[in-house]
Amino acid sequence: MFQGSHSLTLDAKGRMTIPARYRDGLLEEAHGGLTLTLNFENSLLVYPRFEWEKLRERLIQLPASHARVQRVLLGNAFDVDIDKAGRVLVPPQLRAKTQIDKDVVLVGMGNRFDLWDAEQYEAVLARDLAAGLPEDLSDFSL
Repeated sequence: MFQGSHSLTLDAKGRMTIPARYRDGLLEEAHGGLTLTLNFENSLLVYPRFEWEKLRERLIQLPASHARVQRVLLGNAFDVDIDKAGRVLVPPQLRAKTQIDKDVVLVGMGNRFDLWDAEQYEAVLARDLAAGLPEDLSDFSL
């Protein structure tokens, strides 16, 4: 279970260090394998490979009317591995499409992470907080 947010910095080669609190579990449970792909919010989705494989199977089953969803998610998916130093390469193609350059925020989202450019994340978080709880969750107890 991934939760919390972590401010990180990509190195000159576009690698980020996986936070220590997740690294051992990802190395053990996912054998260090992650899949990164585009998100529809100008950020990246980061899945342990076994979680991605479950989603990939669901995506493949989508009807032809949802080809754009497949194109975005499957067509931009990259498998990466955690290296011996605990880093993963964020592919340059994905960095270019999301303006992810140096300062990033890795956000735990349960079974996956979102990876944001730090400035974009702050703007989205401010927007989400200002919007408040969605009406259809008005009876959701916090």
